[in-house]
Amino acid sequence: MNDRKPERRGLARGLSSLMADVAADRPAEAADRPRPADRNLPIEALAPNPGQPRRDFDPEGLEELAQSIREHGVIQPLIVRRQPEGEGYQIVAGERRWRAAQMAKLHEVPVVVRDYSDTEVLEVAIIENIQRADLNPVEEALGYRQLIDRFGHTQERIAEALGKSRSHVANAMRLLQLPDEVLGLLRDGALSAGHARTLIGAPEPLAMAQRIIREGLTVREAERLAQAGKAAESPGSAPRRRNPAEEKDADTRALEADLSANLGMSVKITHEPGSEAGIISIRYNRFDDLDRLCNVLSAISRDTQI
Repeated sequence: MNDRKPERRGLARGLSSLMADVAADRPAEAADRPRPADRNLPIEALAPNPGQPRRDFDPEGLEELAQSIREHGVIQPLIVRRQPEGEGYQIVAGERRWRAAQMAKLHEVPVVVRDYSDTEVLEVAIIENIQRADLNPVEEALGYRQLIDRFGHTQERIAEALGKSRSHVANAMRLLQLPDEVLGLLRDGALSAGHARTLIGAPEPLAMAQRIIREGLTVREAERLAQAGKAAESPGSAPRRRNPAEEKDADTRALEADLSANLGMSVKITHEPGSEAGIISIRYNRFDDLDRLCNVLSAISRDTQI
């Protein structure tokens, strides 16, 4: 009965506590002063975390960091833990510095040793990934989704721990409602987050995204394009006259936005006129989304059982 609680709860230390570790582990230019190291360890005694979500390390950026390390050394210690199996240590945070230190031909690096579980290591890796300066909006949104889906954190808790507003987290996660093709344009930098947000809920978002890029539209112009598309049943048709029953109050729209952001899917709420009844519809774009929705609903059902 209790075997599922640790994963949903996340870390015993709490998100804010782990965030403090990652914040202190950020590069020297982002920190007030370097944290003290527990000890120095040989380069060869360390190994990367196989569950690290970051797979790509920019060679040019690594070379710049390596040059800085040649001149100043490793300013911020790496966070490590003892290998769960075998000898040596596993890098929890700081793999980029470890790689650059090898390029700089250092023999050892400063470390801070933590007693993290496998679950905690994964959470730290996700938090560290979110803190990257070169993170694109899709990667950021996926990081928030992982913290919510895998560890049961709320948007409020994430925002507080990461020093961001709740609306920032919610708006970032809303982007995941877009089709994969549009997310690809956003990931590649061809489309900005502001432009992409205008396409959420719009008909034919990919065609609109391509037009925005092709014509170099501003965000305001993209908003007008998306609104025109939503007002028409299909491109080129006359604007559809809205039924008064379809008009939604601000509270309903806000609730739709919150549910959409939390689920990462488009949620629509329709009230039956003159009644307290209504319909909630959830649109999924992939079977993976459907599986995730089923898991969320199943978890809620289990939690409400006495």
